[in-house]
Amino acid sequence: MGMPTLAYRVDSAVPPPGYSTFIVGESSLATTVSFSSFTTTSATAVDSTNSNSTHWSPAHSSTLYRIDNWGAPYFAVNDSGNITVRPHGSSTLSHQEIDLLKVVKKASDPKSVGGLGLQMPLIVRFPDVLKNRLESLQSAFVSAIQTQGYESRYQGVYPVKCNQDRFVVEDIVKFGTPFRFGLEAGSKPELLLAMSCLCKGNPEALLICNGFKDAEYISLALLARKFQFNTVIVLEQEEEVKLVIDISKKLSVRPVIGLRAKLRTKHSGHFGSTSGEKGKFGLTTNHILRVVKDLHDSDMLDCLQLLHFHIGSQIPSTALLQDGVSEAAQIYSELTRLGADMKVIDIGGGLGIDYDGSKSGNSDLSVSYSLEEYASAVVNAIQVVCDRKSVKHPIICSESGRAIVSHHSVLIFEAMSTTDTAPSMNQINLPFIELSEDARSDYWNMSDAVMRHDNETCLFYADQLKQRCVEQFKEGSLGIEQLAAVDGLFDLVTKTIVETEPVRTYLVNLSIFTSIPDFWSIGQIFPIVPIHRLDQKPEVKAILSDLTCDSDGKIDKFIGGEANLPLHKPGNGQYYLGMFLGGAYQEALGGVHNLFGSPSVVTVLQSDGPHSFAITHAMSGPSCADVLRVMQHEPKLMFENLKHRAEEFCGIDAGSCLASTVARSFQNMPYLEPRSSCSLTAMNNGGFYYCNKEDYYAGSETGANEDEHWSYCFA
Repeated sequence: MGMPTLAYRVDSAVPPPGYSTFIVGESSLATTVSFSSFTTTSATAVDSTNSNSTHWSPAHSSTLYRIDNWGAPYFAVNDSGNITVRPHGSSTLSHQEIDLLKVVKKASDPKSVGGLGLQMPLIVRFPDVLKNRLESLQSAFVSAIQTQGYESRYQGVYPVKCNQDRFVVEDIVKFGTPFRFGLEAGSKPELLLAMSCLCKGNPEALLICNGFKDAEYISLALLARKFQFNTVIVLEQEEEVKLVIDISKKLSVRPVIGLRAKLRTKHSGHFGSTSGEKGKFGLTTNHILRVVKDLHDSDMLDCLQLLHFHIGSQIPSTALLQDGVSEAAQIYSELTRLGADMKVIDIGGGLGIDYDGSKSGNSDLSVSYSLEEYASAVVNAIQVVCDRKSVKHPIICSESGRAIVSHHSVLIFEAMSTTDTAPSMNQINLPFIELSEDARSDYWNMSDAVMRHDNETCLFYADQLKQRCVEQFKEGSLGIEQLAAVDGLFDLVTKTIVETEPVRTYLVNLSIFTSIPDFWSIGQIFPIVPIHRLDQKPEVKAILSDLTCDSDGKIDKFIGGEANLPLHKPGNGQYYLGMFLGGAYQEALGGVHNLFGSPSVVTVLQSDGPHSFAITHAMSGPSCADVLRVMQHEPKLMFENLKHRAEEFCGIDAGSCLASTVARSFQNMPYLEPRSSCSLTAMNNGGFYYCNKEDYYAGSETGANEDEHWSYCFA
């Protein structure tokens, strides 16, 4: 006997009227299964800041995305619902604020309408922010020194490893010239870079040479000294001192030497792995004493003038900072007592960034102090020790790269499309299903759990029913339509019980491995926010999936410990997201996974023009040919091979036209082109379709060149 209709009524998920399925079997179902009375366990897409979307305002978005917490004083939301950049920090006047969406439109709009025609993704640099960060750091130390009566000065350096981009380093040297700001290098190419850039810097600016060294590195550093750079060779290993002594004598250069101490003070977070007695870098007290003896025996102890140490990046609190600085100041004082001509204490990096705006001292994502509090803690710790030991106050140097460059760069990328992680039930057609006896039993148990409002049991039997049907499908006794129906039932049950709204996956025009490598490698979380539509309430909970063919190419963790990001439903135009505070390390660490290269870049200065900004430099991202060359391929040879292939199988005329299209692909960036409204026109062209006839004829008449970008599709 046939089994009557199995009906479900789901108020929260709202399937279409009359939505039902039939199971052929011997048993009958007496009751309608309703999910409407279940208690849901997840939050809505946005918090309860304002449940009425008609009254949503930019201020609500600012609160939702914590923009005032992590973004101040450089980022805010304007009345139009767009992210604005305040290039001079808290000193920015209202007419100087830069609308980030206008910058993106100027950079990405076609040249025919006044844009620059750059393809996304896009890095937007703000040198004014960089300048303000540098001046704020300098001001914090100057204030602490004056307030506490410290009898020396602060003289920082920028560690170029944080971002080696030419324009970034050159700007830092230029902005830092008034206060002797220098550079730090950790490798031979970084040293060459630093030497070149400091040719236009302050003659007193420090050039700190860190990292493991061979004879060539040391020779290069000594030549820099001969070129009248204020170079300091910092010893990372005991063996390096003999190389410095020998090579300096051969070159007749009197070096300035520093040494890196391996402190007992240890940073317990992820970034503290290079600190403590078992850290990767530095000299123990025994090593230090042997270095001092070697220098003394070579009549070069007066060359030892700097002590360097590094507690670890993202130092979370001033308590840990003061502990480490005090220990280092004790070593500095002892070196002075032993006869070294000590002048500088280099506290290394560690000045942290508040990525999530929580002002927490218990997280790798945040810090519990301000710039002023950081500087005050450093000055105080050194002063107390030196005064107790009657040692002259040293010049204070820091290598605060992350704190200098993080804010000045914004990564912009598009959300291209979206899908539900769970299929929409109103798109599933439920056919007749032949179930096994065990599967029918699971269904009845699930139905009984629904009537008893037992969520956990209901989910258990729904999952078991699904797994039994998967086995039937593998055995060949269940078709794909029937399996899809069971999947739909399971998703509907889960959607009703677990989530009021599904988490959607937004495909973003980006490679996480290239542009946000720290998220993939160490779980570093950055603020990600829509740069527009912030006057509208976001109604979707989302995770982000990149273009790579890799399961790790997704972002499913966000600031505030959230597993999803509130976003708006896709509209007709582009939907732009921004990743903020990523100016340090991301560009240097990014690779070419799936052969996706780095983004396009624009440099933006505040101006007095109608839009408050001027784009002073623009560079398209690497083309397909560029990234192929990185992996030792030769694009010209590849093109010739494909051209011969096209002419062989498609004829000379058609083959030449198609080869021109292939040539343009070599010249374009690897990322997706934005959606266009073109109507595809079929041409007699061997299986290719172009947006219009003009493109087809242009392809047959011209060859590829770097300034042309064809839009085409495969049939």
